[in-house]
Amino acid sequence: MFKKIVCAAILTIFLAACSNVPITGRTQLSLISQQQIVDLSDAQYSEFIANNPPLKNSDAEMVKRVGAKISKAVEEFMIKQGRQYQLSGFDWEFNLVNNKEKNAWALPGGKVVVYSGILPIAGEEDGIATIMGHEIAHVVANHGNERMSQELLLKYGYATLQEVFGENPGLAKSVFLEVYGVGSSLGMLKYSRTHEYEADRLGIIFTAMAGYDPRKSLEFWERMSADSTAAVPEFLSTHPSSISRISRIKESMPEFMGYYSK
Repeated sequence: MFKKIVCAAILTIFLAACSNVPITGRTQLSLISQQQIVDLSDAQYSEFIANNPPLKNSDAEMVKRVGAKISKAVEEFMIKQGRQYQLSGFDWEFNLVNNKEKNAWALPGGKVVVYSGILPIAGEEDGIATIMGHEIAHVVANHGNERMSQELLLKYGYATLQEVFGENPGLAKSVFLEVYGVGSSLGMLKYSRTHEYEADRLGIIFTAMAGYDPRKSLEFWERMSADSTAAVPEFLSTHPSSISRISRIKESMPEFMGYYSK
């Protein structure tokens, strides 16, 4: 009887700590509150920006313009889904920084950074929209919280979760940096292929709602696939290959065009 009570209690805790991904409906583990993860994000973002002053040129203005359009589409989408509460604490900000890496990232709270090294592959505003939409989708889909929750549960157990954030905030920070890789790709915990496909789908929906042609996303991933310095063989990475992405995007194009035509 005692074991049954314990199991029931654990099940209750985990059910309370679960959420669902927009559109796909997939159930995910979310042990960290929105406010906790936004606070961590804001602190790390401020530190990064202090050491990486944003660029101020035409490309930087384009990044801000694209970000403004996509964030507006995200807010509209979440309201229609009845999920506007998930954007609580968001204060959107979009910056371009001087870094040769082909990279971009977004943090809970709406902070988005694009590295100048990815601009040649982006090619044009639609390409930048594809990149930013994908990264923003990771945030909206709560993928970072899910990865942090998995890592915290694996390393410390649910019973010590509050200690991680209370008595030893350094542990929470280290796990956060591992998941999001702010300022460095070293030691970053990769999103799963499920996460990546969800971010592709949601990201293109967001960009389509923002007025960007979904078919342009195919051209971006084709450029990524052709760039030997950016492409990573699928069997060496949790990320799907560009070819796999292209195939899935083509399959979902009717859905994307529906959002674009609207």
